[in-house]
Amino acid sequence: MVVFILQRVSPSLRGELTRWLLQPHTGLFVGTVSARVRQRLWARIDKSLKGGAAIMIYPAATEQGFAIETNGHTKKLIEDMEGLMLAKTRVLK
Repeated sequence: MVVFILQRVSPSLRGELTRWLLQPHTGLFVGTVSARVRQRLWARIDKSLKGGAAIMIYPAATEQGFAIETNGHTKKLIEDMEGLMLAKTRVLK
């Protein structure tokens, strides 16, 4: 299973992702795809961000059972604390 959370992206990118994944809420995509398809979707998202932000959550052999990748300026900062992924709210300056 893979989860993508997209913020401030074009409707065309969201539409393209609905070919592969279910969109239960605007900007939230969930589905089961192979690792190869997941990486290709992530590359497509990366190419199309243009000021937006994206978070990808997918199964991995970690203590928590998943890994998180981010791209762009997300509302949450993901930090690796001794092998555990933690979400921290960004402080506006």
